[in-house]
Amino acid sequence: MAAEASFDVVSEFDHQELVNAIDQALREIHTRYDLKDSGATIELEKTEIEFKAPSTMALTAVRDILQSKMVARKLSLKILKFEEPDDAAGGTVRQTATLQQGLNQDLAKQITKLLRDNFPKVKSQIQGDAVRVSSKSKDDLQGVQAALREKDYPVPLQFVNYR
Repeated sequence: MAAEASFDVVSEFDHQELVNAIDQALREIHTRYDLKDSGATIELEKTEIEFKAPSTMALTAVRDILQSKMVARKLSLKILKFEEPDDAAGGTVRQTATLQQGLNQDLAKQITKLLRDNFPKVKSQIQGDAVRVSSKSKDDLQGVQAALREKDYPVPLQFVNYR
């Protein structure tokens, strides 16, 4: 009898790549003529990124620069969940973006329900902020990956620990 093959569905990002993207964006902000001495900044904290700019137009430009650097470094833009911009001291504008990592319980339940309904030979179980998917057939597992890629989830999905 064949052994079971499995993989984990997770939502992660490379923190160092995010740091590098922010460094590149800051370098561009400090050299770009319209943002050079404006005081626009990007600050990375543990679970969020804070944007500060002198106007909403400059804030939009700073966000666009960071997003272009993230795409160039193959980071999904879905890891950022933007909040509404706030007015800050000195007539500046501030906005925070929460970093999303890991599958929350609702999304994990939604994924397991999708797998239960569409793939009867596949077993799935929630393990913390990941979903373990296992089956005797590797073809079924590849079908699961294809089905999960087709759906548009609010976080990026990766498939790791393929055994």
